[in-house]
Amino acid sequence: MLAFLSWGLWAVAAWGQASVQLKVSHQFPGGKGDVRDEMVQLMAKEVQAAKVGLELKVFANASLVKPHDQWKALTSGQIDLTLLPLDYASSTHPEFGATLMPGLVRNHAHAERMNHSAFMNDIRALIHRGGATVLADAWLAGGLGGRDQCILEPQDAKNLKVRSAGATFAKMWRGAGAAPVTLPSSELHAALQRGQIQALDTSSVSFVSFQLYEQIKCLTAPGEDTLWFMYQPVLISNKALVKLNETQRKALVAAGKKAQVFFSNESRKLDEELVQTFKRHQIKVVTLSKAQADQWRAVARDTSYKEFASKVPGGQALIEKALAVQ
Repeated sequence: MLAFLSWGLWAVAAWGQASVQLKVSHQFPGGKGDVRDEMVQLMAKEVQAAKVGLELKVFANASLVKPHDQWKALTSGQIDLTLLPLDYASSTHPEFGATLMPGLVRNHAHAERMNHSAFMNDIRALIHRGGATVLADAWLAGGLGGRDQCILEPQDAKNLKVRSAGATFAKMWRGAGAAPVTLPSSELHAALQRGQIQALDTSSVSFVSFQLYEQIKCLTAPGEDTLWFMYQPVLISNKALVKLNETQRKALVAAGKKAQVFFSNESRKLDEELVQTFKRHQIKVVTLSKAQADQWRAVARDTSYKEFASKVPGGQALIEKALAVQ
């Protein structure tokens, strides 16, 4: 028995062959226990189980599209879904830089509250106007690493070459007297080894997966007051979304909600794994006190926040809405 979509897409056979196949692209390792890949693989399994004539085909490890090309590929319709750090698209939508802003999100519970805020409503609206729709919110925590010393206060970074994950962090590092260096996560181990950088900021999962415990003496891990949080949602192209019937859309939205809960739980475990791994390798592990985090936020307000508010359309309002979330 065959069922047909109203606009004449391919038929669905009774044994479950999908009539609509959506391409999912991301930059993270596939099949190796990476929680980011597991998140989209979970969505693929959920829509398959729903038997609504929909299949998600996942292309991991940037095998389909390069990391910084994902947003353009998504909104142009080259790919259908992606999981990406939204800050990667800030070159075309500078407002997205607010989602990797030093100290704006303090901890995982704060990130959950942020998801329900006017700030995130504005971000999602900007995403939609840009050509995509959010299926799952995801926040990933990170920390700081020092090759020779702990990085706890702004003065600890003075005169150091520091790898910065994004432009907003680079401005904060510069404000603290450091020299920001732009490097992908995959090059951090080698850069530390050859002295190209003396400190860095990156995600919890990258600290472990790139074995940075081999090159740093002190880890400033995520805690109750954390500087580093990155928003990396699962997005679907609006061009792909309009091709789905109502039943398929409902199944995809339900899969996104389940994946969001999964990622929220797993991202907390990543922080625990980070601390355990570094302690096992006898690396000193510290966390920021509220007073120390406030020192960094003061630097960020005078640099990252100030420039964002003055140069990005609507930037001041975005910052104020984010800061209103307690």
